[in-house]
Amino acid sequence: MTKQVLQPADWAAPKGYANGVAATGRTVFVAGQIGWNAASQFESDDLVDQVRQALLNVRAVLAEAGAAPQHICRMTWYLIDKRDYLARAADIGRAYREVLGREFGVAMTAVQVSGLIEDRAKVEIEVTAVLP
Repeated sequence: MTKQVLQPADWAAPKGYANGVAATGRTVFVAGQIGWNAASQFESDDLVDQVRQALLNVRAVLAEAGAAPQHICRMTWYLIDKRDYLARAADIGRAYREVLGREFGVAMTAVQVSGLIEDRAKVEIEVTAVLP
């Protein structure tokens, strides 16, 4: 895979993500993953715990395609509570690094939504990855 981070020279560098990514190869689309386990059961109602589990779920789906975190090019995060997300950003960052490593060359979008299909879900994360 060829992956190029797109960063206009006169822009401030983003922290923890990329403004854009160009990639060539086999594309893998991971549907929105929420913070429940393989049995579709929530083990926690804590945002950070659900982020960690959602990222573990993303990693598991990627593995089915032979992909790994370094192949991720785009992530979209849907959050129920923006304030909770911002207040817990350091803990969320730690969970991200624990599960995906220091892969920050990812174009990311985070939006607050009024609800998710699963009532207990605090976050849903979808991913696009590109393999060689």
